[in-house]
Amino acid sequence: MATVSQIWPFERRRCLKAHGIIILLFLDPCLQCVNGYLSSPHVGQEPPYSRDAQPVITSPVVPAPSSASPTDSDSYASKCPSGGQCNRLPADCINCSYHHNCSYGKPASFSCKAKRGVHCTVESGKQQTNFSLSITCQFCWQLDLSQYRCSNSTSCMTVACPRKRYNATCQVLDHVHCLGKRVFQKRLYCNWTGGYKWSTALALSITLGGFGADRFYLGQWREGLGKLFSFGGLGIWTLIDVLLIGAGYVGPADGSLYI
Repeated sequence: MATVSQIWPFERRRCLKAHGIIILLFLDPCLQCVNGYLSSPHVGQEPPYSRDAQPVITSPVVPAPSSASPTDSDSYASKCPSGGQCNRLPADCINCSYHHNCSYGKPASFSCKAKRGVHCTVESGKQQTNFSLSITCQFCWQLDLSQYRCSNSTSCMTVACPRKRYNATCQVLDHVHCLGKRVFQKRLYCNWTGGYKWSTALALSITLGGFGADRFYLGQWREGLGKLFSFGGLGIWTLIDVLLIGAGYVGPADGSLYI
């Protein structure tokens, strides 16, 4: 009997624990439904604000013209004179309808229009946007050398036979108008100088040529040492260098031209 009385409370607690677990399982879905109902927006109420929520744009928004940043096409306005004659504007300030139906080397007239923000006048002093521009019918690469600037190369030998050329990138000056591309490639003769004077080299060759001073001045150290230790080749080498430098056949060691 004592054994039965000891087992009964244990079985009772075990049974109550099982019933409690079952009740909690049934209550959990009900609590989730109630929580979802309370947290959801009702009719006529605005949804709660969330910092992580991203706004949805249903229609494109066009920024106001005042807030728009300047485009690259408007960068020319600061370089274009305002109030001057239209036919004297730089080429970057106007748009012209160039055509190739003209005779080479003869004047041709083209219709042009000043770009947005550029103000100019015609010969009568009246402000006008559309005007006529008269230029010589020729492509940009056919212009005179004084009308464009080219990149220079200091790696080619100017004193060479035949004379060497290099590939240069040339750009037309701002106020020169022409047909075609204003930036073009051209093969030019090597034409640069390192600052050596022909008169100085010739004077050193005549006076101190026996000691190799002319060769040292031109940057030719090995030839200069040879002349120095051979006393100008007993005078023969000195005489030959005077003739070669005087004729311009011997030049600076870096391959540049005399000034």
